[in-house]
Parts: sequence; structure tokens; C-alpha cells
Amino acid sequence: MRVLITGGAGFIGSNLAKEIERRYPKAKVWVLDDFSSGHFKNLYHFKGEVITGDIRDRELWDYLLKKFHFDVVFHHAAITDTTILDQRLMMETNADSLRYLLDTALRWGAKVIYASSAGVYGNSPPPMREEEGLFPENIYGFSKLMMDRIAQRYMELKEINVVGLRYFNVYGEGEAFKGKTASMIYQIYKRVISGEKPRLFKWGEQKRDFVYIKDVVKANLLALEKDISGIFNIGTGEARSFNEVVDIISQELGIKVEVEYFDCPYDFYQNHTQADITKAREVLGYVPEYSLEEGIKDYLRSLRK
Repeated sequence: MRVLITGGAGFIGSNLAKEIERRYPKAKVWVLDDFSSGHFKNLYHFKGEVITGDIRDRELWDYLLKKFHFDVVFHHAAITDTTILDQRLMMETNADSLRYLLDTALRWGAKVIYASSAGVYGNSPPPMREEEGLFPENIYGFSKLMMDRIAQRYMELKEINVVGLRYFNVYGEGEAFKGKTASMIYQIYKRVISGEKPRLFKWGEQKRDFVYIKDVVKANLLALEKDISGIFNIGTGEARSFNEVVDIISQELGIKVEVEYFDCPYDFYQNHTQADITKAREVLGYVPEYSLEEGIKDYLRSLRK
């Protein structure tokens, strides 16, 4: 099996690359990244090759088509900073690039598994279901919705399998290099161990479906193993508040903390996300293994190393 992982030096991509090498020792794995947000240190212990390139460059895809043949492409390269408002940049990087990738994968006959997002749902009432409430609040969410629409057109061709995974709030080892876009769990942890007050938008009761990186990698491998196409929510099916996150981290570290609350500066903020994972459970066989408490405990163990 010959595997290409775009965005492979990033958070999810690098975890996936290393797990594929562990799970499938005969697989040959290539990582594609432009290192604009990915980091080489995420690829410690990765045994495959790295291709440096920008997914917006059509010549890159022509080069890959001539020089390589892949059986599966995991597509995680994207702008993931939801506060970026440059609409053209967001659409070119996220939506248009998926079209280039799918055209190339069609020539290879390669399966494509790509990262979509809960951002497509905006502030629609939870729990979010795949075919409902598709009203993104920002250009990031809209770009991901357009990726899904592009992918659905290729699914209709029946010549290749295409799977979109709508991630909810992913956290875990390898996200530190994302900086300000790292998960709220990581941000709170860093402030607590530094002796600073965690800072939350008023009054910390916003809720998220926090999903641990190991469950996200598991979902990708289930999508690889199944002979299917489709779009699936990947979360835990539970929504937890930011205040709860602070409490769990505080208890795990044994540090009493005081929260600083401030006004939310964004008018496109999602206040409550929660995945309906019925479809993923029934079609992919996806069942999350980590509750928020279990995921944070495992994550803090790796961070404290």
C-alpha cells in the first residue's frame, strides 16, 4: 500500500502517518507539506519520505501524477485558523485544492479520505447531523462545506471511494506547534502550569464536542478499511463546557485555579457543538474510546513528559 498524507507535518497528519507505519509495516508512506504551519518535530520517528509543496499549486499535482502512484490519499493540508477572514485565500487553499487532488486521485484510482469540519454547521441546533443545519458562520466553515460539495460530485462517479470526516474539536499530542489555533485544552493547560489564570469567554459555559486525537486516527483507519464513500461526523457525541475542561485539568494537575472571563470578540463564534455520530457508528463502525476525562488524562501524561 502506497500512502500520501497531505499536511503530514501537522497535528492530525503526523499522528496518522506514524500510526499507519505502526499498523501497516509493509506500507510505504509519503508526507506532503509546505511547512507553513506544520513542524518537522512532529515527524520524529516517521520513517517515510517528505515532499515539500503547496497544495494550491496545480503544477505540484502534475508532478505527483508523473512521478508517483498512490493507493490512498489522506488529505489534511488546509488553513485551520478559523479567524482568518481572507475569503479568496481560504477558498483557494481549502476548496480549490481538494478539486486538484481529486482529479489526480481519479487518475491514480486512489481512495481519498479528507478532513472536513464541524464548522459547516455554524450555530445550528445540536446534535448536528450530516444532512442538516449546514449554515457556517465564517469563511472557514464555508470552505469546508464547499469541500464536501466538491467531494460529493466525485462520489457520484463511483470510480473512486471518497470519505469526508467532519472533525469536531480535536485535541491531543502534536498540536503544540499550532500556536494560537491549538485546542482550548492545550491553551488552558499551558496557562495553568505557568501559574497564569485560564482565560475564557464569558461565562465559560460554551460547549464543545471534544474528540481525542487517538479516536480521530482510529476513524481515519476505519475509513481506509471500509469499501465506502460518504461524509461522517467524528466526535464523541457529547458536549462539554469550557468550565468543565478547567475543572478536569485542575484536578489532574492538583492545582487550584481561578478563571478570568472576558467578552468574546467574534461575531461568528460557535456556542455549542455536538456531533450525532449515528452514521459513523453504523457505517464505519466508529465508536470513540476516550471520554473527555480519559482523553485529558492520557494527553497530560504525554505533555508532562
